[in-house]
Amino acid sequence: MRYSDDIIEEVRMKNDIVDVVSQYVKLNRRGNTYFGLCPFHNEKTPSFSVTPSKQMYYCFGCGAGGNVYNFVMEYENYTFGEALQHLADRAGVQLPKIEYSREAREKAEKRATLLEINKLAASYFYYQLRRENGSQAYTYLINRGVSEDTIKKFGLGYSDKYSDDLYKFLKSKNYSDDLLRESGLFNVDERHGMYDKFWNRVIFPIMDVNNRVIGFGGRVMGDGKPKYLNSPETKIFDKSRNLYGLNIARTTRKNYLILCEGYMDVISMHQAGFTNAVASLGTALTSGHASLLKRYTQEVLLLYDSDDAGVRAALRAIPILREAGITSRVVSLKPHKDPDEFIKALGGEEFEKRLEQAMDSFMFRIHMAQKEFTMEEPQGQNRFFERCAQMLLELSDELERNLYIEAIVKDYRGYGISVEDLRKRVNTLALKGTPAEQRIQPKTTGAQPKKKDSASEKAQKLMLTWLVTYPGIFDTVIRYIQPSDFVVPLYRKVAEMLYQQYEEGDVNPARLMNAFIDSEEQREVSSLFNATIHLETPEEQNRAFSDAVLRIRDESLKEKNKTLDPADMKGLQEFVKAKKDLEDLRRKRQQLHISFE
Repeated sequence: MRYSDDIIEEVRMKNDIVDVVSQYVKLNRRGNTYFGLCPFHNEKTPSFSVTPSKQMYYCFGCGAGGNVYNFVMEYENYTFGEALQHLADRAGVQLPKIEYSREAREKAEKRATLLEINKLAASYFYYQLRRENGSQAYTYLINRGVSEDTIKKFGLGYSDKYSDDLYKFLKSKNYSDDLLRESGLFNVDERHGMYDKFWNRVIFPIMDVNNRVIGFGGRVMGDGKPKYLNSPETKIFDKSRNLYGLNIARTTRKNYLILCEGYMDVISMHQAGFTNAVASLGTALTSGHASLLKRYTQEVLLLYDSDDAGVRAALRAIPILREAGITSRVVSLKPHKDPDEFIKALGGEEFEKRLEQAMDSFMFRIHMAQKEFTMEEPQGQNRFFERCAQMLLELSDELERNLYIEAIVKDYRGYGISVEDLRKRVNTLALKGTPAEQRIQPKTTGAQPKKKDSASEKAQKLMLTWLVTYPGIFDTVIRYIQPSDFVVPLYRKVAEMLYQQYEEGDVNPARLMNAFIDSEEQREVSSLFNATIHLETPEEQNRAFSDAVLRIRDESLKEKNKTLDPADMKGLQEFVKAKKDLEDLRRKRQQLHISFE
């Protein structure tokens, strides 16, 4: 069972969308609308709008849109329930307790209990680090330069040498073996029964963006294997959708995030003042990680170890970030291996300089590709520039491709290559239909390219936009168009809700958005309230309005004709009359006067 519509609406109304969005996006007022740079895609010219009168936001660049709930859900990666609680707390609204179905209640209770177990485990590990048995781990951290404040900030701890300490502690709290098994903190086998997964390790609690402990990483003390051990996937921990340190880095004032390899990299960087550092959790960067990063930044600096494995990790990450719409650059730490080593050797100022000198990720790929060829020989040079052409074909934007052609020629001018030479090579490959040419369009994950709206769909969208922007036109519109005339099912559903709101005396698009949970539907509905057409004079307004009315009515009749039963005489008579009425309206279209005020 969900909260009542009245409670959901009360919370929404007490959270002005301009106030909420302004906490995340710098907005500038233009007339009755506010604009800023979209937080959901990379842009240089503001196309993200917030309209106080509608209590809605909409990006004309990427299509993200909705009410205040949708914004908080998308930006914070919250569920609807979490967004509701967040906004209720912000507005000082006490949410009533609700009754869940047995299945939903059990699922929520189990999730809450697992979070509770992880929180207790984190506290236990933190306590163990301060005891005499944790002295080796404590000394290890101090020797690595980790301060007391940093140990506290990241909740670092220690798991004792005995493999049943944590188990005994949690059993004393009356947790069942089944729940403890699901927590990911224990192993089970026939010989030993249930025993601690982490023992004799420095412990790194892993937190989600809401500062809840969802898992752990452990670094062994001594020569045990594996050196680093992470929690397995559980009901609360998905390593492909969480990043270490993001709970802190998400609040950074920097306009980029730094992606590095391990726990100690993040910790040493945060301690040195670079609080925008995060790391993936013992796994290669995934599209889930990229989607999560996209919620908080448009640019990522890749800062992997400077060895071969680090270079391969960077090369794998670049296209994943690009596909998510994130700009990336690659930081060189040479001659040092990782951030921790670099900062200890050269300090924060030099590290800052390396960040500023980070290489464009596409050019990094070019430079790494060069190492595969013998550049002292003409044949090697030819093959290298062939590879460059193949990589350039991956870029769908012609201007971007031309800029990189010039950059490559500038970097390799010593080999006699000209801009025209490289451009000809790119064009030749494209005409041959090489595999590279098939990658001109960026890959999508399951999503199909969005089709252009038909004239009929545009007319329906415009009408819905006009109805929510100028509710005064409703009396005119309902004389000619009913919700059933909107032939796109989603548009018809929205029209039905708007017409009902009009009858109740309150046309409220932001409240209407509460009914849509699916993110794609939310985007589509938001677009219905933000269709644009440039109209300056009353004559242009009337012509656009009459065109829309006639097109909607015409398309509605076409749809009805498809399902008309020839044996239905009454239906046929009504259809013929409707056709005649439409023709009469077409002849008298000048009578369709409207005032957008």
